[in-house]
Amino acid sequence: MAKVEHKVKEPLIHIVKRSRITIWKAWLIRIAAVALALVVSGIVAYLVTSENPLRIYAVIIDGTFGTSRRFWGMLQNLAMLLCVSLGVTPAFRMRFWNIGAEGQVLIGGLACAACMILFGDKLPNAVLILVMIIASLAAGAIWAFIPAFFRANWNTNETLFTLMMNYIAIQLVSFFTYKWSVPKGSGQIGVINRTTHAGWLPVIAGKNHLLNIIIVLVLTLVLYVYLWYSRQGYEIAVVGESENTARYIGLSVKKVILRTMLISGAVCGLTGLLLVAGTDHTISRETAAGRGFTAIMVAWLAKFNPLVMLLTSFLIAFLEKGSTEISTTFGLNESFSDIITGIIIFFIIGSEFFIQYQLKFREKEEK
Repeated sequence: MAKVEHKVKEPLIHIVKRSRITIWKAWLIRIAAVALALVVSGIVAYLVTSENPLRIYAVIIDGTFGTSRRFWGMLQNLAMLLCVSLGVTPAFRMRFWNIGAEGQVLIGGLACAACMILFGDKLPNAVLILVMIIASLAAGAIWAFIPAFFRANWNTNETLFTLMMNYIAIQLVSFFTYKWSVPKGSGQIGVINRTTHAGWLPVIAGKNHLLNIIIVLVLTLVLYVYLWYSRQGYEIAVVGESENTARYIGLSVKKVILRTMLISGAVCGLTGLLLVAGTDHTISRETAAGRGFTAIMVAWLAKFNPLVMLLTSFLIAFLEKGSTEISTTFGLNESFSDIITGIIIFFIIGSEFFIQYQLKFREKEEK
């Protein structure tokens, strides 16, 4: 009896990884994703508020650029988010998944607050600020060094390790917040050195946050040069591509991991300093405000390029500031603004899939 051959039918659609894509096509996909996101967000907003979507988008823009105060507030949020994103970037380029930026920011802020409280009336202001800088950078670096040391020596899971370090940092901040609370037992420190302003970063040109913004911009340029044009930046990239290759060409993988995480943690510690001494002038467990996790998305969308992070940080800061204004204008809670922001970010992240891959349809069989 003759065997009956069963021909396997090719799937209608299959996914193929792109070999390369031109820059203009990649940006065209991203722009299309943003346009589609605005359409979907407009539909959702209309169903909830019964308002014209164009008016809702006008409120988003007004919430960011409507007044000078709103604009500078957005720039401050952008700078702080960008600073944390810069902190996680060296580790991520090395494929060390540092999920502990939130804790590293808090520890840096806690070290800064401790110096302000303990030495505010004992040291000249210039010396005090110098001590605060050293303490914050060292605290953030040490907090990042701990999981790096265990990963480099015993290959522990850095994702879980750094994540758990976040919770330890939160509890440490909670403990000292209660210990230093004013009035005693209130659980809140309040404004540190309210009358003397000891340890407060100086105001430039009458703008409270301008120094923060300048520092972060300079740091962005420095880190870009460091990662893309220095020998150590090259070593980070090699270790990220393959640790075996790095060892083969004579690099000390352990040394690169420890050094890179010291830098990563120090930058996050600097963010804590800027938040405590330059923005809030106090410390609480909410000081980092989730920036450590949002920074992961900012860095990933920018492909770990510090200059491109200026754009992605602006996008997130703009959406957060503008969407909050929607809630205020239309009397909605902040969850609605988070929904709009989430929809837009979801489409932007989704566009990266179509930049990396393409859909192939089954060709029609000739009879």
